[in-house]
Order: sequence, then C-alpha cells, then structure tokens
Amino acid sequence: MDEGLLVVISGPSGAGKGTICKQLLMKMGYMKVSVSATTRKPRQGETEGISYYFIDEEEFINRINNGEFLEYAKVYGNYYGTPKEEVFKQLKAGNDIILEIDIQGALQVKKNYPKGVFIFILPPSLTELKYRIEGRGTDSKEVIFRRMECAYDELNYAFEYDYVVLNDHVEKATEKIKHIILAEKNRAIRNKAIISKIREK
Repeated sequence: MDEGLLVVISGPSGAGKGTICKQLLMKMGYMKVSVSATTRKPRQGETEGISYYFIDEEEFINRINNGEFLEYAKVYGNYYGTPKEEVFKQLKAGNDIILEIDIQGALQVKKNYPKGVFIFILPPSLTELKYRIEGRGTDSKEVIFRRMECAYDELNYAFEYDYVVLNDHVEKATEKIKHIILAEKNRAIRNKAIISKIREK
C-alpha cells in the first residue's frame, strides 16, 4: 500500500478555508481531518479529540522540545500545533489527510514533509476579504485592520505553494481542489506499489 496524501490548505483569514474543507469532506468522504493540539480552553460545543486535543502550556512546550509537532505556532497567547505521530500513522495506513492551517504552519510542514500537496486559497479581492471579515461580526475595527495588513503580506507567500485556488464561489473552488487531489493521487511516484504489483503478474 502506498502512503496517503497530505493536503495542506491555507490562505488569509476570511479566504474561506474552513468552508472549503467542510465541502471537501462531504464530497470526498474517505479523507480525514488532522486534529490539532492547543493550550487554549475549550469553547462551548468543542469536544476533546475531535475539535482539538486540549493540553496545558507546560506539556505543549515539552512536546515541542521532543519534536512531536509537524508544525506549531503561538497565536494570541495560545499555542496550536499538529501532532506528528498521528498524521504519520494515518498516512502510513494509506489514509488521505486534510490539514487546514495558517501560512506560518504550512511553511513548517513543507520543510518537515515536502511530499505534501500545498494549496493556497485566494480571496476574489482584498475588498471582498474585508467584507467577509466584517460580516462575521466578531472582530473590532483594530483587529480587522491587523487582519487586512496580514492578508496583504500573506499574498506574497502564495508562490511557496504548489497550487493557488481563487475562492470567488465555494462550490467552484471546492471542485478545483477536488480535481487537484485526484490528479495528485494518480501521480506515478505515488503509485509505486500498484505498478510493482502489475509488473509481477
């Protein structure tokens, strides 16, 4: 059995990463989502081991020192990270994994696991992006301003990814990513076991 596919999806806040990932899981039910670890407290409705692995800061730092994260970052005072062992276990079993993370994390994953497929979600425009962020109704004007500044800078990192997908319509963007994943799964380099098996017959 060949290794599963690690699909890393990221982009600016408000680009629609989360919505696209939910759509992908509905359309490609065999794919699994990587569960991150965090030091922040659980929010209402969140479940341990499904939403996140909730651990304290001391344990998180110990895991960093032990090299147990594929990527990690400290965001607004809390640590977030992707447990390496769980991801590699799933990939080795032939399962495909979706990893929705920020750009900082994606670049760490690319360094630690370059075999992944890296997809950058683009908003239709910065004006539309601001409209989406404001539409959430959860951020102050100062936070929105900082997010927009970050988004402008983050666009420079799009060239570090394998693919860019414009999210002007969620269904269209999801279909594009679906086709990217299917094409990647059919690369010869990813199907050594099948090729070897056929040669043996």
